[in-house]
Amino acid sequence: MTLYAKLNEEFSHNFLGYSALAMIVSTSLGGIAIMTTLMHGHAALQMFMVFISVAICSAHNASILTVQKPSVVFHLFTASVLINTLLIIGNSI
Repeated sequence: MTLYAKLNEEFSHNFLGYSALAMIVSTSLGGIAIMTTLMHGHAALQMFMVFISVAICSAHNASILTVQKPSVVFHLFTASVLINTLLIIGNSI
C-alpha cells in the first residue's frame, strides 16, 4: 500500500476532523501563495496565478461544505497543497 493510499484511507476514516484542518491549511497556503504572487506586481500573469490559487482553494472548500465523498475532498486537498506550494516556491525565487 502506497503512502498516498494510506493517507487517503486515514483521511476517510477521520473525515470530520481532517476536513476542518484541511480547510485551514488550504486557505492559509492559498493566502500565502497570493501574497507572494502579488509581491511581484499585478500584471496579467500574476492575476492568472491568483485566479488559479483562488479557484483550487474554493473548489476544495466547496467540496467540504457540500459534503462530497472523502476521496474527492482528499484529492482536491492534495491538489490545493501542491499548486499553492509550487506558486509560493516559484514566486519566492
